[in-house]
Amino acid sequence: MAGSFWRRDGLRAGRWVRYPQTSPLSSPCRGPGGRGSPGSPRAVAPARSLALGAGIPPETLQEEVPSRHILPASFEASSLKKSNWGFLLTGIVGGTLAAVYAVATPFVTPALRKVCLPFVPATTRQIKNVMKMLQGRRGSLVDIGSGDGRIVIAAAKEGFTAVGYELNPWLVWYSRYRAWREGVHGSVKFCISDLWKVTFSQYSNVVIFGVPQMMLQLEKKLELELQDDARVIACRFPFPHWTPDHVTGEGIDTVWAYDTSTFRGAEKRP
Repeated sequence: MAGSFWRRDGLRAGRWVRYPQTSPLSSPCRGPGGRGSPGSPRAVAPARSLALGAGIPPETLQEEVPSRHILPASFEASSLKKSNWGFLLTGIVGGTLAAVYAVATPFVTPALRKVCLPFVPATTRQIKNVMKMLQGRRGSLVDIGSGDGRIVIAAAKEGFTAVGYELNPWLVWYSRYRAWREGVHGSVKFCISDLWKVTFSQYSNVVIFGVPQMMLQLEKKLELELQDDARVIACRFPFPHWTPDHVTGEGIDTVWAYDTSTFRGAEKRP
């Protein structure tokens, strides 16, 4: 047919469709700008019309944009807040465990030693009985395993220059604080030390809250180191071979006093 042409239409299942000659998809015609110029109908024909004439589905002309899951700002802020709380909680738990370990270790470590001297605070009655055994005496005093410093502080109030040896640093620091609070910090001294590494020859009065497992070994050590005018006061448990010069109190409050002049002449221990 003159004035028209046939072309396959992609939108009609491949059918051939006749287009009139006046269609923009017809043979080239010159516009005001000539062939290929901006004014040419072919140059300004929409891409969609060209695609329809070529049998290309219009869906393929749409630019594919990658799918993105964009989270709301509120969700991101909430997640960040939860993350911060998680870090904070972890830090608190870790710090608490570290503090418990630091505080508990000095109390647990002595139990791992061959001879354990546990911390058991002296009762008010025990302190009074010890002070009773020290009546009329002067000079320096040492408390072996001084704990929280009760005996040392009480002795300082009675006029003694007192020293306490304790392996637990927490108890030593607390003892120093108590001495300062009681106003006797100038007359006392607390040292972090193992009693087996200390020489007691310079002390005239020795106080010990011991346990049966250590009394024999400590008995030999003091017998070799103390001066002839020294006195040893044992609380809770007596020495195995020495004969006490004085005994006071009952039960756990019992206190035994030993003078060096008495046990120094005793038979040497094997």
